[in-house]
Amino acid sequence: MGISHTNDSTGRLAVQTFLTLDGVMQAPGGPEEDRDGGFDQGGWTVNYWDEQMGEVMDEQMNEGDALLLGRRTYDIFAAHWPNIDPEDDPTAAKLNDVPKYVASRDLSDVEWENSTLLEGDVAEAVLGLKGKYEGQTISVSGSQNLIQTLLKHDLVDEFWLWVFPVVVGGGKRLFGEGTVPAAFELSGAETSSTGVQMLRYERAGEIDHGSFALDDTAA
Repeated sequence: MGISHTNDSTGRLAVQTFLTLDGVMQAPGGPEEDRDGGFDQGGWTVNYWDEQMGEVMDEQMNEGDALLLGRRTYDIFAAHWPNIDPEDDPTAAKLNDVPKYVASRDLSDVEWENSTLLEGDVAEAVLGLKGKYEGQTISVSGSQNLIQTLLKHDLVDEFWLWVFPVVVGGGKRLFGEGTVPAAFELSGAETSSTGVQMLRYERAGEIDHGSFALDDTAA
């Protein structure tokens, strides 16, 4: 059961992730990014990028007032973005400057500038962040394991999903066991020249169930 869902007095938590058509989010950026479970299809996003996708990514990154990361994604980002000249890349400028919060059981310290290691129970810590960033957006990039905790505790308010026209068969999926049922509404949609769907969904309360079964009492 979730701790508490967002309301107008808290920040919005937006999960931003790349997905295959079969719902996998593992290792989108390269073959060696995450080989857990023997995954050998890493790098499935690389050859689909176009100019429009770069522009949308910059826009979405600029929406985030804080960034929440799991350990693996933090390690990947911290090894890359500080080495990119912010004068040449607005995403690098944003990611290096924005407050970053890292959920990890293994790390004892985080060295990337403006980074803070969350302490204690992750769900409680994230709930505290939502209170701190009232009226603002906390974005989550990658971080599949962390997302499972957020879903289990019903802490996600928006999904920014980029669906790539590829099927990989197996791997870590966005929605795992323990996800709390919820309804969402489509708030934005764009399509790249390479067929990538860039979709935005906002929380829309509980699921409104119905049935197509015929009414046996009808005359």
